[in-house]
Amino acid sequence: MSSIETQMRDASAKIFRTTEAKETCHNASQGSAASGGCAFDGAKIVLQPITDVAHLVHAPLACEGNSWDNRGAASSGPVLWRTSFTTDLTELDIVTGDSERKLLKAIREIKEGYAPAAIFVYGTCVTELIGDDIDAVCRQAAQKFAIPVVPVKSPGFGGSKNLGNRRAGEALLEHVIGTVEADDPGPYDINILGEFNLSGEFWLMKPLLDRLGIRVRACIPGDARYAQVASAHRSRAAMMVCSTALINLARKMEERWNIPFFEGSFYGISSTSEALRRIAQLLVRKGAGSALLHHVEALLAEEEERAWKKLEAYRHRLEGKRVQLNTGGVKSWSIVHALIEIGMEIVGTSIRKSTTRDKERIKQMLKDENHLHQSMAASELYAMLREHKPDIMLSGGRTQFVALEAKIPWLDVNQERQHAYAGYAGMVELARQIDLAIHNPVWAQLREPAPWKQFVTTARSAEPRINMRSADEATAGFY
Repeated sequence: MSSIETQMRDASAKIFRTTEAKETCHNASQGSAASGGCAFDGAKIVLQPITDVAHLVHAPLACEGNSWDNRGAASSGPVLWRTSFTTDLTELDIVTGDSERKLLKAIREIKEGYAPAAIFVYGTCVTELIGDDIDAVCRQAAQKFAIPVVPVKSPGFGGSKNLGNRRAGEALLEHVIGTVEADDPGPYDINILGEFNLSGEFWLMKPLLDRLGIRVRACIPGDARYAQVASAHRSRAAMMVCSTALINLARKMEERWNIPFFEGSFYGISSTSEALRRIAQLLVRKGAGSALLHHVEALLAEEEERAWKKLEAYRHRLEGKRVQLNTGGVKSWSIVHALIEIGMEIVGTSIRKSTTRDKERIKQMLKDENHLHQSMAASELYAMLREHKPDIMLSGGRTQFVALEAKIPWLDVNQERQHAYAGYAGMVELARQIDLAIHNPVWAQLREPAPWKQFVTTARSAEPRINMRSADEATAGFY
């Protein structure tokens, strides 16, 4: 280990012991910062789906390589957010004190080469440890190049991914939201917070809101534009989709701009209807016409009837099937509710990264705390699958091979998923994908003995018993 690395390690330990990071991350145990993603990873996950922004990582190359585009968020327009920018700091930059100058140069090159709506600059472990003043560089760059430059202080050693989510919300609150005034604010404007538009899920909901005359001024962060986020303070109400990610932002916006919010889900028929109903109620409370409530009920009746008609094809094939969920956060209860709605039985669900309120919701749905479990090792998950033998496991890509090793059908419901499951159409798609996975003929073949084992069994059965006894006797005699 070089002397620089040794100094950085010692400085990191000192900072971790003495700064506010320790106070804001009470549950973080030693070595847990990177478990499931560090604070930098969490901040990048939340902000990167803002599509017309250049996301510049002020760090050695590996930080950007580890975090780039690791979610399936989709954009309806700009693709700049998928371009990778980093200052690529080296030991020489650190030793010569050249990192801040390099950052300013990178901001200028991005501005001249890509003309983004804004530049988000992510501070990381290395730049925090060497004391780079990112705030000052961003202020200087914003004045010099006439473009919003937003510092995101998210050193990975600060804590877990959830802490990084909150740091991202704080950056938006301090430097972005409220900086642009909308030309046409209206009584039907809302914000959707914590919606990432994975596989285009938000696009399944937006047409329904359009039919009601409700305008989504800002969906943060999925498929968002910088100007939309900057003018989000003019919305009349908000819906919080993923409370783990941006609940701090929702609370602060309610305090600062009097924007009421509620926590809801777009997974499942009744949850989707309830979410639309509550959006309308909040808007009416804030000045929208009361006729909106009648329009919502008419829309819900129409959409629910259509969705249940399509689900009939799958309900009799899925009713009573047993499901193991190994996901986390808001999905731990929202997908549970959706599956119960179509008659499936929940064997267990993880409550990893779920909030206290999320856990209470799960307990109310399942009526049995034995169905809840924290994050478990692959060997423990495998043993549980072998013991309970669910018909399918729904999880993320990390545990797919555990399910396949246990010969259990598996479906991806996490951020890497290929299908959108939100709203009425999404619920039908979820049922279709589960049905395809469970009734795939490959599982019957996979659970049969291997062909060579069948041959040996058949051959042994065909042998005369007298020969088998003779062999046994001969062996016994030998010993």
